[in-house]
Amino acid sequence: MGKGSNATDGFVLIDGSYGEGGGQILRTSLALSALTQKPLRIEHIRAGRSRPGLRPQHLTGVKAVQMIANAEVEGAHVESTSLSFIPKGLRSGNFTFDVSEDRPSAGSITLIFQTVLPALMFAERESTLRIIRGGTHVPMSPPADYIQSVFLPMLERMGASASFEVKRAGWYPKGGGEALCKVTPVKSLSPIEVVERGSIRQITIVSAISNLKRSIAERQASQALRRLTELGIPKGSINVELAELPSVGQGTMLFLLAEFENVISGFSSLGEIGKPAEKVADEAAEEFASYLKSNAPVDGRLCDQIVLYMALANGRSCIRTERLTMHAHTNMWVIEHFLEVKFEVKGNIGEQATIRVDGVGVKTG
Repeated sequence: MGKGSNATDGFVLIDGSYGEGGGQILRTSLALSALTQKPLRIEHIRAGRSRPGLRPQHLTGVKAVQMIANAEVEGAHVESTSLSFIPKGLRSGNFTFDVSEDRPSAGSITLIFQTVLPALMFAERESTLRIIRGGTHVPMSPPADYIQSVFLPMLERMGASASFEVKRAGWYPKGGGEALCKVTPVKSLSPIEVVERGSIRQITIVSAISNLKRSIAERQASQALRRLTELGIPKGSINVELAELPSVGQGTMLFLLAEFENVISGFSSLGEIGKPAEKVADEAAEEFASYLKSNAPVDGRLCDQIVLYMALANGRSCIRTERLTMHAHTNMWVIEHFLEVKFEVKGNIGEQATIRVDGVGVKTG
């Protein structure tokens, strides 16, 4: 990774068109600006997307971090392609963030949670977050199940303590979801080493619906079970859970939680109008099959998310991922603009890769 050093007048300058050119550049930049208290100026926000600039969910993220960082902000409006963010401190407490405050949206609640989490982890006191009127299971973001069962347990291994509870599911396009989250400060994060997967312990199939026939959830689960047994997973190692989630809208999801000796991974697919239940299951099963074949422990989605915390940890971390994504590459590029770290990456985008970094050892206070 190349060292990011662009700065002028004390601002960290970020080009939002770099790499995958999406909202993750904004989210990571905001998180690290709040945490490090370094002023941020970002241009060309989401230039790589069909509708450039801030969308409602991104604006909610900006306002959320602005609140916890007591920040001065310019450019915080829908469709804005540039933003100035000047943090003036860091506070904890009880917060409510409304995804649909500016306009109705099924914007991702999980991504807003991930935006504020790094700073709140190093705040003085515990914080409680209510994130309302958004999406908990929507395209282009990790579903709530992934946050609860994969992402947060990995952070717990590093010493962090946070929770994410879905009060009401939010599906595209109606949204209306709500989550209650708690973040307990951590003195510092421990480094991690996850380079071997180990043997499989169990797989849990979660087939969830809202305001649809239960038979859809049953068909999804049956197809997922069939696909897993075809992959050689013993039936005795597979658990099946059917869930009917309260929601203002309709939706369906299949989530596979794979627990190995050394790592937990997750794979999901969302239903949509015209997509058979079996296809929903097939998509998640095919993601898992690709992961299983790779023999690498860290799934691509977890790699995208965990590199930030590796950089914040106190010491050297090393992970081996099934697939280095452009998303992860871009995230590391942003991190290097804010922190005195340099990621060592062995492997190409789209392939297995090993990532090492000497974390800076951020501490509370």
